[in-house]
Amino acid sequence: MRVLQITNPGEAQLIERPVPRPGPGEVLLKVRTVGYCGTDLSTYRGANPLVQYPRVPGHEVAGTIEEFGDGVSADLSIGQHVLVFPYTECGQCTACQAGRPNCCQHNQTLGVQRDGALAEYACLPAEKLIAAPGLSDRDLALVEPLTVGAHAVARGAANENDTVLVFGCGAIGLGVIAAAASRQARVIAVDIDDEKLALATKCGAAECVNSQSEDLTARIQELTDGHGPHLVIEAVGLPQTFRAAVDLVAFAGRVVYVGYAKAPVEYETKFFVMKELDIRGSRNALRADFDAVIKMLQGGTLPADEIVNRTTSLDNACDALAQWAASPREVTKIHVTLD
Repeated sequence: MRVLQITNPGEAQLIERPVPRPGPGEVLLKVRTVGYCGTDLSTYRGANPLVQYPRVPGHEVAGTIEEFGDGVSADLSIGQHVLVFPYTECGQCTACQAGRPNCCQHNQTLGVQRDGALAEYACLPAEKLIAAPGLSDRDLALVEPLTVGAHAVARGAANENDTVLVFGCGAIGLGVIAAAASRQARVIAVDIDDEKLALATKCGAAECVNSQSEDLTARIQELTDGHGPHLVIEAVGLPQTFRAAVDLVAFAGRVVYVGYAKAPVEYETKFFVMKELDIRGSRNALRADFDAVIKMLQGGTLPADEIVNRTTSLDNACDALAQWAASPREVTKIHVTLD
């Protein structure tokens, strides 16, 4: 079978490997669609500290079940279309013991700490496969990135009384916007790209602010009657947006960081105390977040055909990764189709 491998920073290639055989408790999956993630782009650029090379990317996965290994008792069937829950949990660390396995100390995400599924076939534990009736392979592969945003909204405890400011309208930010809107919160989307802001509106944003062409602070003050938003969720990963989240959030507000800044961040720390802020990180997602996103996609309320704005074949997947690295602002989500 063919497999895409990021061999070194800036170098990706298709290689040949034997088709794997499912072991006890495993399922052989014929991979249909894989989404490229920002993590994959960081790996390709040599900027992902969690990756060792060579690495096979791919954790946003849709496929069909080809074969069962021994002892599979899950409610699955041959030919069934499924998506993949790509995280592991040790069950023993403090996070797992606290019921938060999404931030397991020893987590290994497909395509990051271990090889992913950007290949024609993959063997995976049956317990990590999720059926979602009515969803296409495109939608199945879109679930995981949207769950990252949904989990951030859950971490921020967004509700119908909140104004939620979201920095960034990439795939993760759009997941944040959709999840916050589904909780009946009022969402303000911030980006520097008008096309992405237009897509944010379709995902549920009530107002949009282009921080490159508008005075961000003045506009947010205007939209919140001088109070600031109750909750700010940062989905960009820049020092300036990390700081702006704390500067703009309301007194007694909450700030959630989805990613991490690629450079040190200097804060005016008095706001931490003066505003008595709750500042939280958000990592990966829980099964409940997957269920919530599946429900949204099944309801047909998300513009999935616009969120996935690039589709390529496995033959051209290496070139697509290089093109994304060269022009990242042109891409919201790339899907590699393997049919």
